[in-house]
Amino acid sequence: MKFWPLIKVLPIRTNFRFVRLSKFAALLSVVAVIASLGLTLFPFKAPCGGLSCGIDFEGGTVMEISTAPKTVDLAKTRATLSGMGIGDVQVVAFGTPSSAMVRFQTPVGADASATVKRVQTQLTQTLGAVRFSSTELVGPRVSSELLTKGLMGLGLAILAMLLYIWFRFELQFGLGAVAALFHDVFLTFGLIAIADIEFDLNAVAAILTIIGYSMNDTVVVFDRFRENLRKYKRMPLGEVIDMSINEMLTRTIITSMTAVLALVALAIFGGPSLHGLSIIMLFGIGIGTYSSIYIAAPVIMLWGVKRGEEEAVPLKPAGVNR
Repeated sequence: MKFWPLIKVLPIRTNFRFVRLSKFAALLSVVAVIASLGLTLFPFKAPCGGLSCGIDFEGGTVMEISTAPKTVDLAKTRATLSGMGIGDVQVVAFGTPSSAMVRFQTPVGADASATVKRVQTQLTQTLGAVRFSSTELVGPRVSSELLTKGLMGLGLAILAMLLYIWFRFELQFGLGAVAALFHDVFLTFGLIAIADIEFDLNAVAAILTIIGYSMNDTVVVFDRFRENLRKYKRMPLGEVIDMSINEMLTRTIITSMTAVLALVALAIFGGPSLHGLSIIMLFGIGIGTYSSIYIAAPVIMLWGVKRGEEEAVPLKPAGVNR
């Protein structure tokens, strides 16, 4: 029981020289961002370029099925549809245990109505009595609007983060935070392209979550950085950055591990429909921590900061009035 609780294994204070590796990290990040953009955009083909476009953005068919009173066999349904050569297939539980939502793409050049009838026939043969509650076709125009709105959502989220950091700290802090966010988003798109993860609304939601997580981590580091700037007015800026990051490193590791444990469970037990989302978010936690250290902070060091005359106010112990 010597190392219990395990949190005691982590050092209270580290002394890593992060700034020393900032040039190498910057070069590595530039190469990774360029490669990610190339994988995302090439080939220049609408609507998703090099990404594996999902039904949300490429169009397809959404169908609700029910096998009441029996519980619907999601695995058998998914296997049946996957073997029909109708492109990307999604099968998720919907409402009661006997209901499911089926989504599939219409093959290029095929008649949508004929494909729907073929799917219904095959499902009836495999699952027995099946009731088809509703069938909707997602056309190219609707999917194009979804893609546009999804990308607009990402852009507006980053802009809002810039304004918040600018208001909360200073402009150079906001630029550092936004540089880190763009870095995280571009590398996440690269992961989606390399791993051939389906790019749909779930992926957009995962990227937005990564933006929020990365910003939270960056704000915590920035807050400690600003406090140390007031305490150590004559200390070189690089040393203040190293000190601030080291002071928050253990907290960052503990916070990240709690999120990682939950996402690992989601990746293992969440099923195919949530596997891609969990992988994206696991990657985002790691890259978000990296960018807070090697993207956001170095940008501030290059830009420089004002060191005001205001002194930091030390925290008082609990129960002390004066």
